[in-house]
Amino acid sequence: MLEGKKIILGISGSIAAYKSAYLVRALKKMKAEVKVVMTDSASEFIGPLTLSTLSENPVYSQFSDKKTGAWTNHVELGLWADLMVVAPASASTLSKMANGHCDNLLIATYLSAKCPVWFAPAMDLDMYKHPTTKENIQKLESFGNICIEPTNGELASGLIGKGRMEEPEVIAQLIEKYFNNQHEFSGKKIIVTAGPTFEAIDPVRFIGNHSSGKMGVAIADEFAERGAEVTLICGPSSIQSNNNKVKRIDVTSAEEMYQAVFASQDTLDVAVMAAAVADYTPVSISSEKVKKKEGDLKVDLKRTKDILKSLGGVKKEGQVLVGFAMETQNELENASKKVKSKNADFIVLNSLREEGAGFKGDTNKVTFVYPNNKTTHFELKSKLDVAKDIADSVKDLLYV
Repeated sequence: MLEGKKIILGISGSIAAYKSAYLVRALKKMKAEVKVVMTDSASEFIGPLTLSTLSENPVYSQFSDKKTGAWTNHVELGLWADLMVVAPASASTLSKMANGHCDNLLIATYLSAKCPVWFAPAMDLDMYKHPTTKENIQKLESFGNICIEPTNGELASGLIGKGRMEEPEVIAQLIEKYFNNQHEFSGKKIIVTAGPTFEAIDPVRFIGNHSSGKMGVAIADEFAERGAEVTLICGPSSIQSNNNKVKRIDVTSAEEMYQAVFASQDTLDVAVMAAAVADYTPVSISSEKVKKKEGDLKVDLKRTKDILKSLGGVKKEGQVLVGFAMETQNELENASKKVKSKNADFIVLNSLREEGAGFKGDTNKVTFVYPNNKTTHFELKSKLDVAKDIADSVKDLLYV
């Protein structure tokens, strides 16, 4: 049930708008409070009176009431909701959401929303497959918004393919599951590391890598959404959490990350080591910029502390430890060795040989490797969806 939950349903201009009436009814049956915001074009497909009757609330479509002059406060709407769902989301509305093109009340409300935002695309198959649509969806997902994938079937054009808005009953069930999941990790303390580390050579130069921090931040957000007390220990990265419940500690070097992790080691329930920590650091750091001169420059390096192995060495009963491995050769063999030598519960393996996997991008393709040689392979997914898979697997280990 969704009793006490406040949901904004955004409706854009699509033949699938008729499904919104069924979605409102399903949410109301679950005891949710629903307010509808629709675009002008949406009203050509379904009448506001129907939606107002079903939702038991006024339907909003204009910035002001032409009769009374009363202003519709989109900021208050954005603050009011626990969840905003745009269903159907037309290609035009997706583009406006992704690029902040605020020319209607729906987009203004979206831009003002402090709650999670979901969107359910609905359009013809060629529109859905178009690179610009795909780019807009990926952009929205990178903001932390959740895409409810359309289904295959007969479309309004008469063609058959992917582009049908997901059925209202399914969307309602996903919403119910989302709110139920908010308590899955209640009371659990979880540390997630993310991003690269920078190992200083002098005040100007450093040794680093290409990690963006996207994967680790997505993991931290996912656990926080499910009720955990999350500390994100992040190396140099501009990627920000979409959940204000995540406590963030910014570090620069591998040593700083090590110290931050072990400051909370005794009380943690789960540690997910997603950071790309440097394996080596300079033996000495010059206090002044090293000037260019003739000949080669030699920098002596020493091993950094192995954070994952150190955690594995002091792991207590009931704690769950997850590591990451990025490989370019003998991937499974190396990951299997790592999961055992580090005393991890599983390793998230990704290969730079896989298109769409690795640093910086919004997608990843991973394999979970367990100590008993069990493996679970996943298809290419958004990093947000990979974060869900990791949280699901951690839940299974915690509550086995």
